[in-house]
Amino acid sequence: MILSEIDVVEDIDKDVFLKKYFKPQKPVLIKGLAKKWEAYSKWSLDYIAAQAGEQVVGLYDNKPADPNKPTDEPVTYMKMREYIKLIKEKPSDLRIFFYIITDKLPELLKNFSYPELGFKYFKRIPTLFFGGSEARVLMHYDVDLGDLLHFQFEGKKRVLLFPPDQASFLYKVPLSVHTVYNIDYERPDFERFPALRFATGYEVHMEHGDALFMPSGYWHFNRYLEAGFSITLRSFPGSPRRLMKMLNEVFVVRYTDKLMRRVLKHRWVTFKQKLAFRKSQRALNRYLSTIKQSDAG
Repeated sequence: MILSEIDVVEDIDKDVFLKKYFKPQKPVLIKGLAKKWEAYSKWSLDYIAAQAGEQVVGLYDNKPADPNKPTDEPVTYMKMREYIKLIKEKPSDLRIFFYIITDKLPELLKNFSYPELGFKYFKRIPTLFFGGSEARVLMHYDVDLGDLLHFQFEGKKRVLLFPPDQASFLYKVPLSVHTVYNIDYERPDFERFPALRFATGYEVHMEHGDALFMPSGYWHFNRYLEAGFSITLRSFPGSPRRLMKMLNEVFVVRYTDKLMRRVLKHRWVTFKQKLAFRKSQRALNRYLSTIKQSDAG
């Protein structure tokens, strides 16, 4: 993988953000942006445990989804207080996925403000994500294709970002928003996944209070280095074309995949994995051929 350093700023003006990052769809890390919130001190695991400790939450781990079950089915359930106690006390790969604040912890909405960066937020679903120090999230892009502002709290996190046009080098699974299950992005095997060597993206390290702007359709792999949590604020699709693509992703591609998975189970998963390899190999062959012709010229 060819990883570049991401732009890092301490503060940013709305006009500068729109011109340098939002309009050209380029990611940027804004250090300590959450520190501007009046209730910044409340963004802690302890505060959430106190406010929502009795809630029962679904938990996910690092294992690939069981092809005989829905992809969004949790591996286990636990009270929020018990989960937070667990990840604070010992290493764990358990994580909470897509915890919608407006439904489950509306009190937390009083503790932040939407940064004035010039784009419209979808205020219905500010979403929390939690992870233990061994948790990682499979390389994927968000199906709603919104522009994302992702804040990290408590523990540190490593994020790998890749533009949408790198999908072929990442072994994208057809009719899915993720790559093949068995790529280890922390120790990539370029012999097994040769196209991955040429994927061009960014490596980001986040700390408490940092905000990462991820443009629409960007691939991202998240690795919790310490127990922590995050909030993602998302925008509406910024153009009619993107809106139509989002509707197709959500209501056609996603449900076609769910139907085929329900009918064919493991055979469907295996077929898609093989197809992902074939497509990435063809992309690699085209790329190497272009390089060879360029060198010959």
